[in-house]
Amino acid sequence: MSTFVGVPRMPAPAAQAITGQQKRVVRMACSLLLDYPQQDMPAKLAAVRQELPGLPDFVARPLRAFCDLAEAMTVRDLQVLYVETFDQKRRCALGLTYYSHGDTRSRGQAIIGFKELLRRAGFEPRRNELPDHLPVILEFAALDETGAAENLLEANRHGVEVVRSALRSTGSPWAHVLEALVLTLPEPTPEVVAAYEKLVSQGPPTELVGVGNLFSTPSPVHSQER
Repeated sequence: MSTFVGVPRMPAPAAQAITGQQKRVVRMACSLLLDYPQQDMPAKLAAVRQELPGLPDFVARPLRAFCDLAEAMTVRDLQVLYVETFDQKRRCALGLTYYSHGDTRSRGQAIIGFKELLRRAGFEPRRNELPDHLPVILEFAALDETGAAENLLEANRHGVEVVRSALRSTGSPWAHVLEALVLTLPEPTPEVVAAYEKLVSQGPPTELVGVGNLFSTPSPVHSQER
């Protein structure tokens, strides 16, 4: 049985008005908040809070909700919860190619494709993550002026929605961050809805990579000691 069974449909909110600059701010805020919590997490939360007055209330509200929850926890507790959520739950994996390619040989080529696209756009990630890592793509989207980042998000919308639904179903604090992100995306097309429904009912492709299992882990495992 697929590990994705249990999310019956895609709860898609209606698209709402937001400017291009506000969208960029939301992309960067979501990138910071979805990254592994380091000792500078309080500074990141403060930076996000500083931007909230300039955002429409419908998107500022979920970001503020996450900040409230995160500020009530220690960085260490956030780190433990982050690993339990994103590194140990397959439906919450932040590597977008996992949802389109699963544990197959083609995932390696897909990751290389992401890396090449970012390189052509002149974006050099400073994080120690694979190029399909959602926080990396969101940082790219906040800075990119070519439209390539937005195209990547739309092409991988079904995976983003799986993560959002999984976080909602578990009551995760990061569900608020995914909610804010999705509120700035176009309404899903019938093709996106169909891809999402297929993914949650059947799961991603399951062919094993083979010796070494290089890309079988849904997302990079983060050490809770760093």
